[in-house]
Amino acid sequence: MAMRETQIDALATHLVNGLIDRGVIKPKADVKELVACVTELMSENFETEAQIDEEADKMAEAEARRDTRLDVTRLRSLIRQRLAEKKNFTL
Repeated sequence: MAMRETQIDALATHLVNGLIDRGVIKPKADVKELVACVTELMSENFETEAQIDEEADKMAEAEARRDTRLDVTRLRSLIRQRLAEKKNFTL
């Protein structure tokens, strides 16, 4: 399920404000700028994950057509893990 930009913005706002409230970070920039930066990073992360999922789906379906005995769900999960490792991406 893809997250909407408003959901990502709300999550980033909650994260940044929570870190500030707990004293974990002391912002040197405007809080809105921090939220915008975190929102951008999170959006990129979700996009990369979606690309990995799409590629894993295609590869798993192609393999499943060749061998109908394969467990497509497990195969997709394994392919997804390998693709993430290749891109140095943490799922």
